[in-house]
Amino acid sequence: MPTQYEDERSWETSNAQYDDDNGEDVIDNPEEVLQECLEKFKTPDYIMEPGIFGQLKRYFQAGGNPEQVIEQLSNNYSAVAQMANLLAEWLILAEVKVTEVQAMVENHLKEMIIKTFDPKKADTIFTEEGETPAWLTEMIEHPTWRSLIYRLAEDYPDCLMLNFTIKLISDAGFQGEITSISTAAQQIEVFSRVLKSAIVGFLQSSDDWQNSVNECAKMVCHGAHTYVYSQVIVHILSQEQRGGSIMKRLSQEITKCAQQSGHDVTPITLALTAGESWRGARTALAAMLSRGALNPADISVLFRAYNQPEPPPVHLLRIPQFLELLVDSLYKLGSKLNPEHKSKYTYLLAYSASVCEGVTPGKPIKDELKPTLQAIEKIHAVCCSSVSSSELIAELPSLYHCIRFPVVGMGVLVWVECVVTEPSYFKLCTEHCPVHLALLDEVASCHPLLHHRLLKLLIKLFESKQEDLEILVQLELRKMLLDRMVNLLSRGCVVPVLLYIKNCTNRGDVDLSLIRYFLTEVLDAIAPPFTPEFVQLVLPMVENEEITGTMRAEGENDPVSEFIVHCKAHY
Repeated sequence: MPTQYEDERSWETSNAQYDDDNGEDVIDNPEEVLQECLEKFKTPDYIMEPGIFGQLKRYFQAGGNPEQVIEQLSNNYSAVAQMANLLAEWLILAEVKVTEVQAMVENHLKEMIIKTFDPKKADTIFTEEGETPAWLTEMIEHPTWRSLIYRLAEDYPDCLMLNFTIKLISDAGFQGEITSISTAAQQIEVFSRVLKSAIVGFLQSSDDWQNSVNECAKMVCHGAHTYVYSQVIVHILSQEQRGGSIMKRLSQEITKCAQQSGHDVTPITLALTAGESWRGARTALAAMLSRGALNPADISVLFRAYNQPEPPPVHLLRIPQFLELLVDSLYKLGSKLNPEHKSKYTYLLAYSASVCEGVTPGKPIKDELKPTLQAIEKIHAVCCSSVSSSELIAELPSLYHCIRFPVVGMGVLVWVECVVTEPSYFKLCTEHCPVHLALLDEVASCHPLLHHRLLKLLIKLFESKQEDLEILVQLELRKMLLDRMVNLLSRGCVVPVLLYIKNCTNRGDVDLSLIRYFLTEVLDAIAPPFTPEFVQLVLPMVENEEITGTMRAEGENDPVSEFIVHCKAHY
C-alpha cells in the first residue's frame, strides 16, 4: 500500500504544471538530479528564484521527497526582499520622503546588478521565455532601469538580451537617451533614430551648440561604418536649400572630431566633395590632408589649377582642415615658409575666402579676390616683422582696416594667440591693455563667428599661472582680461561669458573681488529689458552678499539694488 508521501509524489508528478507534452522527462541518473536540486534548494531565498518550478519538477520526477524539499526551502528562506520592503516602510514612517527611499533601494539594486551581472545567464533567461518578457517591457518605462541597461550595454556589447532591450528602448521613443551607447551602433534601425535625435538636438541648440555638436560627433565617430553612414546622410541633407549650410557645418565638425581622434578620414571627405574630374588638384589636396601638413610641391599644383581659365570648384579649397593649415603657415609664429612660394599660399587662402561660383560653371566671381589678397599680405608682413608693441601702434589703422576681412580676422587671432601665450609676454608688457589684446577687441567687434575661439583664449590667459608677476600685478592683469570678456559680452557673446563667470563663482577658485569687478562692469553696460536666461545667470551672483555687499548703498539707488528690484518685479 503506497504511503501518504508516495501518493503526494504521484499527484505532483501527474500535475500538468510539471508536464511537457503530457509526459515526464526521462531521467538517466535520478540520484545525481536529486543531489543537484537539493544543493540549489539550500541556497538562501531559492524559493524566490524564477526557475523554482522547473527545479521542483525535476526533483519530483527523480523521486524526491516533498517533506525534504519543503524543509529545505523553508529553512533557507531569509526573506531578503521582504525585509527590504519592511525597512523601506520604516523609513517612510520615520518621515523620509518616499522618493528618497525609492531612490535608495533602486540605486542599491543597480549596484548589485552591475556587480553580479552575467551576460550568458541573461541570454539564457531571455531565450527561454520565447517572447519579450512582460517584466522587461515594464522595466524600460522607468528612467532608473533604462540607465542601468545603458551602463550594462556599454560593459557587455555582445549580450543579445541587452542588444534587444536597447532596440525596445528605441522603439519606445527614448532614443534621445542613448546617444553615447556603443550598442546602438550595432543596429542600423536604432542608430538611425539616435542619429536623428542628435541632429535635431544640434539644430535646436543655440548658445550651447558646441556641446551638442561634440555629443553628435562622438557618437558618429564610434566606428568606420557609423562615420560613413552618418556623413552620407548629413551630406544629402546639406544639399537642401533650407538649412543645408547648417548641415554642412555639422559635417565639418564631425570630420574635425574624427581627425582629433587620430583617424584619417580624408578619402571619405573627398569622396563626398564634388569635382571628381580635377584629379590632379584632388590628389595634391589628399596628400596634404592625410599628412596634416602643407608642402610646396602640392601647393604649386593647386596654385596652377586655380589660375587656369576654368579652375576647379572653390569648395575643394574650403575643407576646414586645409584652411587651418594655410592660416597656420602664414600667421603662426615659428612657421617656416619658403619665400619663393609665399605668394602661392596667400593666393590660395584669398581665393578660398573670397571667390564664389558663378552662374556659368567654370566662371567663378573674383570681384573680392584682389582686396582680400592685399589684406592677407599686409597682415602677414606685420606678423612676420616681429615689431614691438610701440611700433605696432603705428600700424593700427591699416590693421583695423584689414581685420574687417573674416579670413584676416582669423589670421590675427592665430597670431595674437601665439604671441600672448609666450611665458614672458606679460612679464615684459608695460601697457595696461596690450596692443595685441586690443586687436582682439576689434576681432570680437567684426566677427561674431570667432567669439567662441576668442573666449577660449581669454579663459586660457585668465587661468594661466603668472607666477613671475607680483600678486597685485596678477590681479590687475586678470581685471584687464575681464574687461576683454565684458567687451565680448557687449558684442553678443553673452551666455557663454556669463556661464564661465558663474562656474568660476561656484568653484570658488577665483578671488571674489574679480567677480565683483566683472559684475560692476556688466551692470554699468546693460539696460532693460533682459532675457530670462540672462536674469537666471546674473541674478544669483548679484544677490550674493559676499560678492556685492560692498557695492550697495543705503536705499535702492545703486546699480545692484536697481537690478535686483527690476528682476523681482518683472521675472
